[in-house]
Amino acid sequence: MSEQVILNISGVNKRFGGLQALSEVNIKIMRGQIYGLIGPNGAGKTTFFNVITGLYQPDTGSFELAGKPYSPSAPHEVAKAGIARTFQNIRLFGEMSALENVMVGRHVRTHQGVIGAILHHKAAREEEAAIKKRAMELLDFVGIAQFAHRTSRHLSYGDQRRLEIARALATDPQLLALDEPAAGMNATEKLALRELLVKIKAEGKTILLIEHDVKLMMGLCDRLTVLDYGKPIAEGVPAEVQKNPAVIEAYLGGSH
Repeated sequence: MSEQVILNISGVNKRFGGLQALSEVNIKIMRGQIYGLIGPNGAGKTTFFNVITGLYQPDTGSFELAGKPYSPSAPHEVAKAGIARTFQNIRLFGEMSALENVMVGRHVRTHQGVIGAILHHKAAREEEAAIKKRAMELLDFVGIAQFAHRTSRHLSYGDQRRLEIARALATDPQLLALDEPAAGMNATEKLALRELLVKIKAEGKTILLIEHDVKLMMGLCDRLTVLDYGKPIAEGVPAEVQKNPAVIEAYLGGSH
């Protein structure tokens, strides 16, 4: 694994009215890692994700992606910068096919624009063919190529999750940010998801992962940060984190 820092964020604060949702949150992710963000309900994990990906504007914070400053000012700008995300609640285009959903994800890396689409000249046709080819490759990569022409809302829950990941990968991200991808999955689906994430890592991708399944995270992540009430209380490799007294107290209560 390269030692290059892919994401370096420091001093993030976010307040909603009288609620301090995030307090001095820092995170440093190396290229090729699977990095986990865990914590009890209400710990601020999704808020932090939403700040990183431009859905919420931070009150303070420093943001670098692959050594270059970036501003999480809007989701489309974050996608262009090289961060792709999925959501806890599946957000597919339900009436479009699986293939079309992935092709839509590719739009941030296209060049022909509206004029090319209208004129449909040779360059536009060639780019569209390349987009379709790449989309099929990604559907095959995540294991659902056989459903390429099936309407996405008719896919199984687990396959819809895979489709969301394929669509995110279509942006050629430097960082893949997944918000609770195992939510609602049974044990078999979680095992298949774990295998897919390991496969994505083997392709050289870097993953930032929120997940409530602590067992899954401990066996999958290279490093973890634990949030509690919007504050980081532990960071390190899983073996260190799971023995940290502050983490044990946050999950089990002070009496333990």
